[in-house]
Order: sequence, then C-alpha cells, then structure tokens
Amino acid sequence: MAERPTQDLSEALKEATKEVHEQAENTQFMKSFQRGQVLLREFKLYLASLYYIYSALEEESERNKDNPVYAPVYFPAELNRSAALEKDLEYFYGPTWRREIQCHEATQKYVDRLHHVGQYEPELLVAHAYTRYLGDLSGGQILRKIAQKSLNLPKTGEGLAFFDFPGVTNISKFKQLYRARMNTLPMDAATEKRIVEEAEKSFLLDIEVFEELQRLISQGKPSANGSAVLPKLELHTRGINRPHSPAATVENVRTQMWHKDMLPSTPFLRWVLALFFLGTAVAVGLYAM
Repeated sequence: MAERPTQDLSEALKEATKEVHEQAENTQFMKSFQRGQVLLREFKLYLASLYYIYSALEEESERNKDNPVYAPVYFPAELNRSAALEKDLEYFYGPTWRREIQCHEATQKYVDRLHHVGQYEPELLVAHAYTRYLGDLSGGQILRKIAQKSLNLPKTGEGLAFFDFPGVTNISKFKQLYRARMNTLPMDAATEKRIVEEAEKSFLLDIEVFEELQRLISQGKPSANGSAVLPKLELHTRGINRPHSPAATVENVRTQMWHKDMLPSTPFLRWVLALFFLGTAVAVGLYAM
C-alpha cells in the first residue's frame, strides 16, 4: 500500500519553496522592478516572456483538465492569463504584436518543461499552477501598482490586464479555496515529493528568465565611458541595407571601410570634392523640378 503524505501539500510547497522564492525576488530584475525602476521596454519584455509561459501552462492545463490529480485545481475562468496578456501586448506593441515579440532561450526552456510535464507527468502541473497563479494573486498585485505608477499607465487599467482577475471577487478567500483543493488531491507521499521538487524547479526556471531579461535590458544602456552598449544582434538590423548573415555583415563593414579609404586624404581635396557633389545635387534638383 502506498504511503500517504504526512503534511498538507500546500504547507509542504510553502516550506520547500521559501528559499528559492526569496532568490527569485532578489534577482536584479525583480529588485529593480520592486523599487519602481522599471522602464517601458523592460516591462514589455517581461510581458512577452509571461505570454509564452502562460500559453504553454494553459495549453497543458486544458489537456489535463480531467486528470484526477489536476482537475480540482483547474480554474480557467478565474485564473487563465493568456487572453489578458494578449490584450496587454496589443496595447503596447499594436496589432502586429505577435511579430514583434520573441521567445528567448530561458523562456523557451521554461515553456519546454511545461509541455513535457503536461504530456508525460501531468500531476506535476500542480506545482507550476501553484507557483504561477498564487504568485500572481499575491505579489503580482503589488507589481501592478508599481508598474502603473512607474510607467504612468492609465488608471482605467490599459496595459495591466495581466494583473487583473475579474473572475475572482475575493482574492484571500479564493487562495484559501485553492489551497484546500490542493490538499484533497489524490496522491501518495512519493507523488507529493515530486510535486514539491517540481515547484522548486519552477522557481529556478523563473530565476533564469529574470536573469535573461536583465541581460537583455542591460544591452543598449550607457557603459562606464558614456558610450552606448548595443546588442550584438543589432548589427543585423541597423541601416538600410540589412545583411542576412555574419559573412554579409563582415562584407558590409569591409565595403564601408573601402569607401572610407577612397576619400581624398587632404582637407583641400575633400573641400573640392564636396563642392563638386553640392553642384551636382543642385543641378539634379533643378532638373527634377
């Protein structure tokens, strides 16, 4: 006969994830956010990452809504975030938002884990739903106020739909209900242990996402000498003629250097050449009229 858990699942999760939860809150990205030092670009990157994560979580939740170990904590009308994130992303990026956002490496790792769990170990979805949704109902409400104030967002809520839960009339009571449902899930001690370990893993995945977001937003900020540190990938997007490969980038730089070397080396010759081009431009302008 399988051994029964000796502790309520909600309590086991709370105790086991306390340390890693604090680690997530103390990442540079989250500390800056909590201090109200979040900028619009950073917030948009954050929402885009959340969109991919919640889309995966809710796809797998729907797949397993009848699983006896997951069904009691399946609350799509109250908790699902994908549609709210779509509204926020359209508000910030416009109607072409799907083409504007990108799933970066750490986020993709999180997404892949959610799909693996949903398809092969569905009981572990309980851990991901717990860490995500109860976090949104708790600390997420504080982040909402910070984002609204820091970014001067409308008081009517545009751009903040992710943090709003219109299906939850009383957050405190709903969290009590959710924990009570978790404690009734049919499982043995070994399954509970795996769920607790998965909850810790979900926080570690979250930390990787925060660290990646911090790296992304650090690109483009002024360096110590005052010059801008541009993302490496911007070499492929700046300018009119956009090279499509590293080789093309190198060739483009070489071409620019060649043209530079072809310029006259003395001030007098450069002055004469400038007058020549000016005269040519005026002539072409008169002809065009």
